[in-house]
Amino acid sequence: MTVRRLSAGLVAAALFTPGLAACNAAGTPGSSASPSVSASGTATATAGGTASPAAGDAKQALLASTTAIRDGNFRFSMTGGGSTAEGLVHEPSQSAQMRVSIGDASSDLSMTLDVVHSRPDSWVKVDLGGKAASSVPGLQKLNLGKYQHLDQTRIKGNRNLGFDFDKLDPAGSEVLTQGVTEVRQTGEGAYAGTIDVSKAAEAGSLDATMITALGPQAQSVPFTAKVDPQGRLSELVIQIPAAGQAKAQDVRITYSDYGNATAAQKPPAAQVVEAPPELYNLFN
Repeated sequence: MTVRRLSAGLVAAALFTPGLAACNAAGTPGSSASPSVSASGTATATAGGTASPAAGDAKQALLASTTAIRDGNFRFSMTGGGSTAEGLVHEPSQSAQMRVSIGDASSDLSMTLDVVHSRPDSWVKVDLGGKAASSVPGLQKLNLGKYQHLDQTRIKGNRNLGFDFDKLDPAGSEVLTQGVTEVRQTGEGAYAGTIDVSKAAEAGSLDATMITALGPQAQSVPFTAKVDPQGRLSELVIQIPAAGQAKAQDVRITYSDYGNATAAQKPPAAQVVEAPPELYNLFN
């Protein structure tokens, strides 16, 4: 395997594109007796005879559940395709941190990225593994294991290395919930339905290539969601169907510690070097 460069959508593609390291879909929680209604529909009765909340109310609850994310003070995680991302956003200090792990010891190429943002600075520490790691261009100059200080003019708009403090949610759950086409409440603080992910390419947690591969299926992708006792989104699971040779997978996004996150810690000066051109070439 020869590695030329890593595309600008590496993180999103590796985490959320079916077929790269897809895991099996886990199914939709909740009773099958619950009604399935459109987002603009009205309440209907369940098999047990009780009234289900109006779908409009359910969608509004989901939309409202993302408003606390705008405050920019939370921890988050994203998993899918055998890879993970987790971190924190702390808008009061204009800082954020994310650790992304792609692949494992059995992969031809595995990567861990530790990215720290403390406005106006950003740093990334890259670690590579797997048989193909030796084929990464400029490997000897990549300063693996050190935090590399990034030139902001070279990472603007880069979804792997940059962070937009005007768009505080790395997963883009507000965009995703706006794409809900069908929803029902399945329990206390629990919802299920479908999302038109073709309208969510800017969400950050779904790769545009994956959305294209889904074709018409992208317009009705199953999801489940949970909100905490304060009505804030705590979990969103998007059940990506199989497409072509790609297996089905679940993309799971979680939020926690609303209002209680802490400022990201800048790396120690002794561990920091300036990022070389080879690093930017790898991600551009």
